[in-house]
Amino acid sequence: MDEQTFTDDIRGGKRTELDRLRSDKALLAVTGADLSAGTVLETVALSLDGLQATLAEWAEETTADPARDAFADAAASLRADCERVGAELDGEPAGDPPEPIPTVRTFEGPVERVAAAFVGHGLVFDGILLQAVSFFVNEAERGRADLVRELRSTTDDRVDDGAATLGTLCAGEEDWDDARTAASAVIDAAYDEYVETLSGMGIDPKPVC
Repeated sequence: MDEQTFTDDIRGGKRTELDRLRSDKALLAVTGADLSAGTVLETVALSLDGLQATLAEWAEETTADPARDAFADAAASLRADCERVGAELDGEPAGDPPEPIPTVRTFEGPVERVAAAFVGHGLVFDGILLQAVSFFVNEAERGRADLVRELRSTTDDRVDDGAATLGTLCAGEEDWDDARTAASAVIDAAYDEYVETLSGMGIDPKPVC
């Protein structure tokens, strides 16, 4: 197993879940069906803020150099992203930053944390950002669409950075298995929440063929 094989393995193993989390129902689920420009942007902002807070906390308590540096660098990048989105909102997002995806915070080892927060979370968040871009394009808000495109690019970079960090942390197949379990658990948790939320709205979470 190596970093590229790992990411491809996660994408392939969770193809159905990730495809549905990238569907046009994704924004309905994360915004509670409030598809206003402010709510969509605030949802993105709070998600970034929650992940930033998590990674900053982990950077302070992690002793393994590759993981600590990865957490610190990503937290700094996310802080800058939060400020850019906050400026679009003309202030800080309302409410407390949510946990990025609750399952992310259940892991304690550096391998599992990197896999969960960078790869698992990144692959889920990419789908939300994809739909946010489409939303702002449809709303003829070019500036916000471009901003979210840039956020999507940095999220993609974060997935790659996470996989590269795993390449230095994983000493053997057992470590890679732990990483796979963590990343998959985050995707599964996000998908379960997606299904539960849409089903509660009376919406079929499966695509209409």
